[in-house]
Amino acid sequence: MRSRLTFSLAVAVSLALGVAGCDDKSAPPQATVAPATSASSAAAPASAAETVTYLIEPSTSKVEWTGAKITAHHDGSFAQFKGTITVPGGKPENAKIHLDVDTPSLTVQPDKLAGHLKSPDFFDVEKFPKATFDSTTIATSGATHTITGNLSLHGVSKSVTFPASITISPTKVSAKADFSIMRKDWNLVYPGMPNDLIKDDVAIHLTIEAPKQGS
Repeated sequence: MRSRLTFSLAVAVSLALGVAGCDDKSAPPQATVAPATSASSAAAPASAAETVTYLIEPSTSKVEWTGAKITAHHDGSFAQFKGTITVPGGKPENAKIHLDVDTPSLTVQPDKLAGHLKSPDFFDVEKFPKATFDSTTIATSGATHTITGNLSLHGVSKSVTFPASITISPTKVSAKADFSIMRKDWNLVYPGMPNDLIKDDVAIHLTIEAPKQGS
């Protein structure tokens, strides 16, 4: 009886700590999630001569994430991805972002955890080897931007809206975004151990240094 009571108390304390952790003021903002949408046609078209394409590549950019359970958190990344940022007229609000991520390139320590995350319990990388993002709108307010686009992951497509900072120069696009998504919105529902539950929110960290195509 005493051991059962001790176990129950430990679970209760762990759950309380987990709930408190979700309210961490340092956590990135939660992305707004909605059904996938079509690209906006509100932006004025630009001539082909005014359009510049920038390349998103692992050599200059990072796609990272942070996941957590009650007792620990894990920082990981995707090693293989490619994408483009197409900018008409040098204006961020007219830009279009496309990104393909190879889910089998997921990296995290320890290796046993990486293997589990690639399994059907989580990303199921053999069945869903690609995750994609396509922007639909980019709103600008001074140095701050709000990106909306369709994120396709684990066979589910959802529209996500998140804050970012974007700087465009003649030679590159620099962008930074930190936000959280709820994994269950993409049917990633594995709960974890009863006394060490996995949190639903996953932080996404994007660091983009995209050089001009052909430079």
